[in-house]
Amino acid sequence: MPDPTGDGQFALPAHAARDGAKAAVIMGATGATITYAELDERSNRLAQHLRHAGLQPGDHLAIFLRNEARFLEVVWAAQRSGLYYTPISSLLTAAELDYVVDDCGAVALVASAALDVAAGIGDRIPRVGVRLAVDGDLEGFDDYETAVADAPPAPLLPELAGSEMFYSSGTTGRPKGVRKPLALGPAWDVPGYFPTYRDLYGFDRDTVWLATGPLYHAGPLYGALAAHRAGGTVVVMERFDAEPALRLIERHAVTHAQWVPTMFSRMLKLPVEVREGYDLSSRRFGVHGSAPCPVPVKQAMLDWWGPILYEFYAGTEGNGMTLISPEEWVERPGSVGRSVLGVAHIVADDGRELGPRETGTVWFSDGFTFEYHHDEEKTRDAHDARGWSTLGDVGHLDDDGYLYLTDRQAFMIIAGGVNIYPREIEDVLVVHPLVADAAVIGVPNDDLGEEVKAVVELVPGVDPAAATVETLLDHCRSHLARVKVPRSIDFVPVLPRLPTGKVQKHALRAPYWEGRASGLV
Repeated sequence: MPDPTGDGQFALPAHAARDGAKAAVIMGATGATITYAELDERSNRLAQHLRHAGLQPGDHLAIFLRNEARFLEVVWAAQRSGLYYTPISSLLTAAELDYVVDDCGAVALVASAALDVAAGIGDRIPRVGVRLAVDGDLEGFDDYETAVADAPPAPLLPELAGSEMFYSSGTTGRPKGVRKPLALGPAWDVPGYFPTYRDLYGFDRDTVWLATGPLYHAGPLYGALAAHRAGGTVVVMERFDAEPALRLIERHAVTHAQWVPTMFSRMLKLPVEVREGYDLSSRRFGVHGSAPCPVPVKQAMLDWWGPILYEFYAGTEGNGMTLISPEEWVERPGSVGRSVLGVAHIVADDGRELGPRETGTVWFSDGFTFEYHHDEEKTRDAHDARGWSTLGDVGHLDDDGYLYLTDRQAFMIIAGGVNIYPREIEDVLVVHPLVADAAVIGVPNDDLGEEVKAVVELVPGVDPAAATVETLLDHCRSHLARVKVPRSIDFVPVLPRLPTGKVQKHALRAPYWEGRASGLV
């Protein structure tokens, strides 16, 4: 949308002119700082370098960086030069990286030298003609700092708005790019996500945003870009750890942050004297999503932090969003709120719209349009004849339109014809004092088709012998119907989680279904 003021006040150049010495980015572990003047100039220089190297508006830049100081200036360079840009998980293997870079059509790649799986990618994908390495040497790459220093600091004329293209992790198969139309309007027009942060979350020039998660994911990156639009400061955690997060809130007077339920669980399991040893009074607003939060965990966080936690439900696709305030949540525990983008609907398998308290698939109307890049079938399956779209989640609405999520359709367990949603079982397990994380999956059963198995990561330092299977099963039996109680429990050192907090359930399921027919692996 156009800048409603018409004066570009939500633009890097405006902040650089007014508050050039103000910190735009602070790295959590090192304290390394980039000012607004530096961010504006360096992103200009990179934009100039990319244009001189042949990239034109509508071309594609891939970003393969850890949470590091250069990440946001690379994004802003793309955003102000009309490029699509794809942030890529720094955890990928060489083959996985090649797939995303090739699939998105990138002609340029900026990579961390520490991520050596990118070495030689120009030989594997010759189309990627521009390759820049950050903080070191990387085979087949030019030096990032040299490229930036040699480019002019003036902005491109005209400056055109680029667009992010994230890849959705999905539940099965390879990730798919979520592609949105590239309008190529003025670079500093306000993007669609910004009003949420400004109007609902209260972003302003005093905002200090703590980026707790990887910037290659939508939520942390959108928050960081929104903080810059507002003229605030972004504090970047190189990786999340519970106590350092509290330390950074105190050190930098953090006002806003985004969290996932796993982070809450880990902070809550810190010793009380640690949790109470930091001054957290600067916090104004906490937002959490990515995965539904167990009711006891959310209540414990509200008891600790007070009524500042807002929960949202949305996806990378941007087709819809719900939001719930802490006051509303206390009245409706477990809800993820009412629609603030698009309109939520609950739909049966036959396409009928269901009424309040009836469970079905969650669809949205009137949200942003999207398509899955190079996957017409998946795009088609995510839309219906009415123009509604879905992420594949299951839930119900109450009489007042508040949404309650059950689970993802793909993770539902069907045992002897009974539908069982893992999330309910996981919520019971994760509050046990010996459990750090838990995932529930369906595994083969010759009689029932599937049976319920729990895979549990224990709290560090706990001897598995002290957390016998029977201990946790008794805990489940006291909270769940018999059909939902796991038939078995396996202990693992670490659950395979995405940095967003989502468990990679297909990876957990695969060994159990090897050699058997299952459409979910």
